[in-house]
Amino acid sequence: IIPRKGAAMSQAWCTIESDPGVFTELIQRIGVKGVQVEEIYDLSEQTLNSLKPVHGLIFLFKWVKDEASDRKLLHGGAPGVFFAKQVVQNACATQAIISVLMNAAGVELGPELSRIKDFATALNEPEMIGQVIGQDKVLRTVHNSFSRPEPFMIEPDEKGGEEDDAFHFIGYVPVGDKLYELDGLQAGPIEIGEIKNGNWLGVAKPAIEKRIQKYSQKEIRFNLLAIVKNRQEVYNEEIKKIEAKLASGGENADELKAEKADYEQKIKNEKQKFQSWTEENVRRKHNFVPFIFNLLKELAQKGKLNEVVAAAQKQAEERMEAAAKAKAKAAGKDK
Repeated sequence: IIPRKGAAMSQAWCTIESDPGVFTELIQRIGVKGVQVEEIYDLSEQTLNSLKPVHGLIFLFKWVKDEASDRKLLHGGAPGVFFAKQVVQNACATQAIISVLMNAAGVELGPELSRIKDFATALNEPEMIGQVIGQDKVLRTVHNSFSRPEPFMIEPDEKGGEEDDAFHFIGYVPVGDKLYELDGLQAGPIEIGEIKNGNWLGVAKPAIEKRIQKYSQKEIRFNLLAIVKNRQEVYNEEIKKIEAKLASGGENADELKAEKADYEQKIKNEKQKFQSWTEENVRRKHNFVPFIFNLLKELAQKGKLNEVVAAAQKQAEERMEAAAKAKAKAAGKDK
């Protein structure tokens, strides 16, 4: 999203895809350890509890101007809260992630973010902190490494337009006994509410639902992600607890062994998921245009291109016919 007018922009940041695999690798490559990103499809208590411990939430939505006049906007910041203004275009995804990580308790930030946090603490000025993030070469390089290859140069529309879609990332994170919304386009953090009994997700849920309802009549494109503790570490910790119980010779050994096997299977699933994310990120960054161009060229030289095109067109027509029949059948059942 485009930051406010007059904002400084030293180097270009690209737009990146809102994807848990992308964000997990991004976090790892800037030196943070022991966390990953998970996509959330519903805000049920069961779903949120299954992801604990949760360090913070990232919410993607179609941006509309919001002065936050009906909420508790803390101009200039709040005690103990890391907050940075967004002063660089397209940096909101990484900045929202950084905002959550900087405020999360017990996260190993690594040398790069630790250096920025120490410097930012001394500055204590949101716009200057935003400048530091926007001009950081390591963050920008890692962020831009997830850009999709663009084989063709497209001249940008400098004027833009009111109908242009602009999407924005914001963070929700607990600090002390308060929950804050961190939006780099605002003048400061927004205090959402007081946290009772450590249940900050219960405070975040109605705030996010309210925001979704506000825009849902005209917009359905939302994305909610959670920055959580690495699931393999969580499951390994649970296995150690079970093994300690088994070693003590307690009762219910069969149940404990079954529970251990369940966690071991979850670890295998996590490893497979991480491998899938790695492969998807490689494909995401690869430029397939030269391969496609040469494939078409070879097919044309061997006189097979028209045959392949005709077969593809036939398959497309068959899929369209099947979809139309399925739609008509479903419409008939509804009557």
